[in-house]
Amino acid sequence: MRATVRRRPRTIVLGLLTSATAAVTLSAAPASAAVWSSSAQWATWSNGGYTLYNDVWGRGAGSQTIWANSYSNWGVTANHPNTGGIKSYPNATRRIGKKLSELHSVTSSFNVSVPSSGAYETTYDIWDTNNKYEIMLWMNKTGAVGPLGSRQGTATVGGSTWTVYKGSNGSNAVFSFIRTSNTSSGTVDVLAVMNWIKNSKHWLGDIVLGNVQFGYEITSAAGGKNFTTNSFSVSSS
Repeated sequence: MRATVRRRPRTIVLGLLTSATAAVTLSAAPASAAVWSSSAQWATWSNGGYTLYNDVWGRGAGSQTIWANSYSNWGVTANHPNTGGIKSYPNATRRIGKKLSELHSVTSSFNVSVPSSGAYETTYDIWDTNNKYEIMLWMNKTGAVGPLGSRQGTATVGGSTWTVYKGSNGSNAVFSFIRTSNTSSGTVDVLAVMNWIKNSKHWLGDIVLGNVQFGYEITSAAGGKNFTTNSFSVSSS
């Protein structure tokens, strides 16, 4: 991702996946009572070593308001039309800045409340510092959304079983890990996933791990839908 941490446009395959059955009860977004909120397209807010981004980058996007009480408790109310193409990726970002071989542990935990309709995925978006490699970890998905690239098989690594895809958006390689069952909370061993890509598949070398991002890649959210991060953290050593 660029230094501004705005999304690079890339194609998403509509209609590839059916609507997910698992969903969490929608909770009202407390934007009016939050410590910080903004409806600006590129709004950012830093807290506790993390940066939050509203990141409304896609063509044909509607309105979106981001709010936060902390890096760990934040969300958006999004109203994007029911059309194809990613509209936004509101996210919280933590920068690591070390080679994979220098790291002993990188883990992340999350708990979210997401709508039962619309088209989106709750996903990690992980980058090397040169923005050459993008690793997406889809924790849940709803509606007509699908990963970039071709299917490479399945893998059980990092605490989940995934269907793995490998492709390119024209600017960087994209490795997508689609969890085989939706979850609204959990802990991910990020370093284990990165080392699996490096050591088992040899798709990348001893890269410097850059931004670990977590948020919602939203294609449609017609009528206004709430996405809430109840808790989130990234730890490394």
